[in-house]
Amino acid sequence: MTKVLIVEDQKMAQENMEAIVQSSADYILAGTISNAADAELVCMHKPVDLILMDVCTAYDESGIEACAIIKKKHPKIKVIIVTSMAEHTFIEKAKEANADSFWYKDASRNNLLDVMERTMAGEHIFPDKTPEVRLGLSSSYELTNAEFDVLRALMQSTGDEDAAKMLGCTKANIRWHVGKILEKTGYRTRTELLIAVAQKNLIIVTPDKAFDD
Repeated sequence: MTKVLIVEDQKMAQENMEAIVQSSADYILAGTISNAADAELVCMHKPVDLILMDVCTAYDESGIEACAIIKKKHPKIKVIIVTSMAEHTFIEKAKEANADSFWYKDASRNNLLDVMERTMAGEHIFPDKTPEVRLGLSSSYELTNAEFDVLRALMQSTGDEDAAKMLGCTKANIRWHVGKILEKTGYRTRTELLIAVAQKNLIIVTPDKAFDD
């Protein structure tokens, strides 16, 4: 019987994944924790075959970073990264961390139990793309990678100069990209734009950073 550890800090998501695990006679719940940093410790003291690992967990601990540590120290344990966030870098980062599969909580076409079974059978299940998110008059699919990079830099910086340093470009380049994004989305100001991006979980926000309009 496959022993499953759930790493998830949202109670509703915890209960949903617990119900899925318990719905199959092939799986048994090894435990549920809210902090990814504790996952490796659990694996050292309890038998675990499969981990359902959220990306963002309690105390801002990264499930992807925890996955990389676990796969290095316990390569036989399978790890499925799960998230509800449409941040487009997560899939590639999960692959770099040697995650076995990836599943979107709210928008995946694949049933989680099916992903679990195929992963345990040796398959690697990764989405071709992130879920589509409406952003004003536009769609996240209509933004370029460069535009995503600028949005991320702005949301993790204190303004154009700081964002430009992060990306190795000029303030004029930042402002040009912001103008193009505003044209696509229809938002009047960058503050409206960045608040919408944060509310839709399109890009991870560093909590102590401020928007600069």
